[in-house]
Formats: sequence, structure tokens, C-alpha cells
Amino acid sequence: MSLYEFLKENTWNLTEQWYADLDKTKDGVYGSNDPVKIERLKKQNYAFHELFCELFREDYNAEHTKAFEQWILSIAKDQAHLATPIPEIIEEFLNVQDQYIQLIKDYIEETNEQVSFDQYDQWIDILVTGFKEIVIAFSRNNMEYADQQLRAQQEMITELSSPVIKLRRTIALLPLVGEIDTHRAQVIFTQTLEECVSTDIHSLLIDLSGVPVVDTMVANQLFSLIDGLKLVGTKASLSGVRPEIAQTSVQLGIDFSTTKIYSTIEQALDELLHAVPHY
Repeated sequence: MSLYEFLKENTWNLTEQWYADLDKTKDGVYGSNDPVKIERLKKQNYAFHELFCELFREDYNAEHTKAFEQWILSIAKDQAHLATPIPEIIEEFLNVQDQYIQLIKDYIEETNEQVSFDQYDQWIDILVTGFKEIVIAFSRNNMEYADQQLRAQQEMITELSSPVIKLRRTIALLPLVGEIDTHRAQVIFTQTLEECVSTDIHSLLIDLSGVPVVDTMVANQLFSLIDGLKLVGTKASLSGVRPEIAQTSVQLGIDFSTTKIYSTIEQALDELLHAVPHY
């Protein structure tokens, strides 16, 4: 019996042994008590063994490599693994590597094969090199997918943090809350124009009372937004303009004289909502 055949015979045993020895107090995918998630984890582990054993075939080829790359990608973007700290995942890869080292020793003892030092070194080299490449590939892909998710979540948060709220058929409110950086300012500009055009908003109240800091960039973006709204037929007004906001605008030479400014959002809404018929 070859080492490859011996390893293939023990793939499911490797999975059962690995899960039995697994530290169930770990975070993420390893600490679940859900039978469905546990079964899924075991199947993922078993699929790994089925592919990893192929490294010891004499006719190992590119097709086997491609199948392994697909497994790595599937695990890297798996939500349960994305929610698991990478150091813990790498630790489990190393635990599995130890299993294989022990299994090679078991093969030598159980089959009474006369294995030379060179042959043993070759097997260990295949083993260590294989795990090294797998860990690197997994870590790289896992981080890429995690970054993609983070960017998508940030985009969603940014979009939700600048909602155009319709108050009447042609009147809406844009309450800005939190710090505004260059990216968020651009999203606000684009999203607000699109929303006002698509919903036929004639009058938009922009409330700044929830914005802690208005610097040069924010003031310029605000002025650009008001000008852009004019071009699409929406008249903008402001509320919650604090003294420091007014001071920044004056220093920049930004002229808000043609823009209606209210001291409070309550005052603005009272005037705007009573200025048009109720629909």
C-alpha cells in the first residue's frame, strides 16, 4: 500500500479526530453548537483531506491544483470563516499539519515499509510546502473578501446616513449627522441630486445641526450641492447653522445670501410646511 492510498483510507478518521480534539471555546466557526453548522464544518474539513492527499500522488497535476484553489476560495469567502479570527484558523491548519506528520509515521510503522531518510524528507517537504502555500493563499483571499465586505458595509452606512426624507409631495428634509469626509460628501452630493430629481422635490431643507465639524471641504461641498440643486430645479434652504459654520463660510468667501437660512429645524419646518398646500 502506498502512502497516498494509506492517507486516502484515513481521510474521514482525520476529520473525526480533528473535531474531537478541537477547542470548542474558540470564536467563530469552531465554537458553534448548531448541529447543522458542525456538520458543514466537518464536510469542509473532509473535503480538504480529500484534496490534500492528492499531493502525494505520483501523477499529481494542474487539475488537482485547480480543485484545491477552488476549495481555498470557498472557505476564504465562507461567512462563518470570515467571522472567525485568522490566527485561530491558521492554528487549526497547523493542527491538521501535525495530524499528517503523525499519520506518515503511522504508515511507516503499520506497513513495515523500509523508508529511506530521503523518502521521508521528501514526504515532509511535500507536506510542509503544501500547508505553507495553502495558509498564504487562504489568508490573502480571506482578507480580500473581508475588505470587500467592509467596504460594502461602509458604503451602505454612508448611503443610509444621508437620507432624503419626503415631508410633502414636493418638500423634503436632508438631516446630516456625524462627520463628513471627502468620500461621504461626494456620496451625499450624488445621492441627493438623484433623489430630488427622481421624486420631484422642489424644496429641500438641509439640516446641519448634527454635523460636529464643518471645515473648508465640507463648506465647499455644501455650496456645490446647493448650486447643483438649483440646476435640477430644487431650491435648498439651511437650518442648524452654528456660528463656526458661518465663520468658515465667510472666510472662504462662500456666498449664502441667496439661500434661506433658519436658526432651527423647527422654525424651518413650520414655515416650509405651511407655505404650500397639504397633499
